[in-house]
Amino acid sequence: MDELDAVALRVGTRLIARGETIAISESSAGGLISAALLAVPGASAFFMGGAVVYTLKAREVLLGITAGEMTERGIRSASEPYAALCASRVRERFATSWGLSETGAAGPTGNRYGDAAGHACFALSGPAERVTTLETGHGDRARNMRVFAAAALALLEAELG
Repeated sequence: MDELDAVALRVGTRLIARGETIAISESSAGGLISAALLAVPGASAFFMGGAVVYTLKAREVLLGITAGEMTERGIRSASEPYAALCASRVRERFATSWGLSETGAAGPTGNRYGDAAGHACFALSGPAERVTTLETGHGDRARNMRVFAAAALALLEAELG
């Protein structure tokens, strides 16, 4: 069992024990956060849904966040405020205890906003609100995707105790 599977199992077990639910919004992790949680036995008790919000169209269709709202709020993708908005919106849309989001640049190059490959922001919405940023310092896309997924779940695990 690798670290991603291990943290997902711990998180899933805690969510089940607490009777809480979660929904996921992820981009650079490409669905790995959701996949790791769905691999936990009994996932249907806590996992209500997830979205890979990889494009502007996906952001609008899946989360209802328009370009106008982004401008109005003065935020951009791959930032802590955007991650917080995605976490809040996915939690609202799925009516879950928790919303967890990830947004960033997996690599091998950076994104159009000037963030280097290996940059990711994470947010948690629910009984506790948290945001954080991670910089891996490398452009290994597949490795960054796994690191991003594990970091997102570690953020949730820290809150669940």
